[in-house]
Amino acid sequence: MSSRRLAAVAAPARQDAAPAPVAAGPSLLTALSTHAVLARRVLAFGVGALLACSFAPLQWWPLAILCPAALMWLLEDASPRDAAWTGFWFGFGTFLAGTYWIYVSVHDLGKAPVWLTVAVMFGLIGIMAVYHGVIGYLVARWLPRRGAWRWLVGMPAVWLLVEWWRGWFLSGFSWLSLGYSQTDTWLAPLAPILGVYGISLVLLLSAGALVGLVRGTARVRVAAALIIVVPWGAGALLGPVQWTHPSAPPVSVAIIQANIPQEEKWQDAYEDQILARYRKMTESALGTKLIVWPEAALPEPANNLLPYLALIDRETQARGSSLVLGTVRASEDGQRYYDSILALGKQASWYAKDHLVPFAEFFPVPHFVRTWLRLMSLPYDSFARGGTNQSPLPVAGLQLGATVCYEVGYGAYMLRMLPKADALVNVTNDAWFGHSTARYEQFQMARMRALEEGRSMIVATNDGISAIIGPQGKVLASAPPYEPYVLRSSVTPRAGLTPFARVGNWLIICLAALGFAAALACGALRRRAGTASATTLPPRSLT
Repeated sequence: MSSRRLAAVAAPARQDAAPAPVAAGPSLLTALSTHAVLARRVLAFGVGALLACSFAPLQWWPLAILCPAALMWLLEDASPRDAAWTGFWFGFGTFLAGTYWIYVSVHDLGKAPVWLTVAVMFGLIGIMAVYHGVIGYLVARWLPRRGAWRWLVGMPAVWLLVEWWRGWFLSGFSWLSLGYSQTDTWLAPLAPILGVYGISLVLLLSAGALVGLVRGTARVRVAAALIIVVPWGAGALLGPVQWTHPSAPPVSVAIIQANIPQEEKWQDAYEDQILARYRKMTESALGTKLIVWPEAALPEPANNLLPYLALIDRETQARGSSLVLGTVRASEDGQRYYDSILALGKQASWYAKDHLVPFAEFFPVPHFVRTWLRLMSLPYDSFARGGTNQSPLPVAGLQLGATVCYEVGYGAYMLRMLPKADALVNVTNDAWFGHSTARYEQFQMARMRALEEGRSMIVATNDGISAIIGPQGKVLASAPPYEPYVLRSSVTPRAGLTPFARVGNWLIICLAALGFAAALACGALRRRAGTASATTLPPRSLT
């Protein structure tokens, strides 16, 4: 064929192959894809923030199912990188809405500068958000793209494992674990059997089942319906069951809620006034078998107030009362300080807080950083740990399993004092949180501990929420917050162990690990089958 004819044949092809819109096509698709990714992350942030409303004080508990279900849907067909960022922003929204009170504690009351407060707050929130980012990545990278193994097994399992890991890794931060949102629902009676993480797993299975009902096949929908109905029905049936039993007559209790403003608490000018208020309020409760003061009630270490403590002890014992109080205690050499509980009565006994709050009660930083903090007039000193093998406090005929403040968030940790402990006590000072939601979130955790252990709990706080919680997590008596108040009630010692107290978290964690492993195997098999089918397809005809 001549070159002229070749040119004539080729010319129309060049005209057809170069229309103007083709070059613009990829840019438009990229822009649309970018907007979709951004929308996914913004939606994840909003849904995550909404999840915080499932906890106290709002307790919009259905959100503990709907919000995880929404994230599961958002993660579908996302790349591992996009899924990780989607999960991160979900977690960032949850902890920004749920732990915003860090700003109040660090800046308003701790007097730290704004820049440091913001750095600490967003640093902690960012670290917590990373855990949800890990969930997103693992789900997108290793699980099946859709179906029952993804929604009903893999995603609930990996979420629970990461939530459990967050609760203990590097000291742990168990705040806003999903199960805490259910203290007043039909799932609450499952706590003595499964613990808070078991309830989290039920919620996550329900969330996955909700996705399965919308997105699954007929067979998946049947399984999803059963997953929703069975645990909720079981919880409703188990409501009347009591796993422990009374072991002695009730003991009368009075909680002294002194309502000392945090900005006055450690000022020398207010010391006499604070001590006088506690003594006067205690005098009004004399004759009650057990009187309880909150965390760090004394405005100085107990070592410096021995005459005052001896006077209070004589007055209470003369009227048949015993006193339990939170106080700072110095070691004999004065080199270490403990956030402690002192029980006075026929014999004195101590409990010292063991699970300390990072960067609040201890500073895991080198010496030169401590020096800089001191020069900048920032908090720099640390409490010492009390040790893990402490015994219950024998007082007023009770064996009190004691915790201080933040420790109430660690269920497995509190099991160490069982079965000897026949009642529980938690002393705290929630004035550090101002008038925020933190005290309600922490009180909800205390209710979960009472459920898990089948014991009554005395919660003594400086300005609320002071209360008596029954062994089934119900609030039997409570003091109004933000005012001085003497709360009078009683607790009944109890014996026996709940199923959760016997096995702890290990049963649920092992089940979740097996579920995750099975989902991983299913995902690997499906990817292998997809690769094999792709390589055996017949070549497409070129004619």
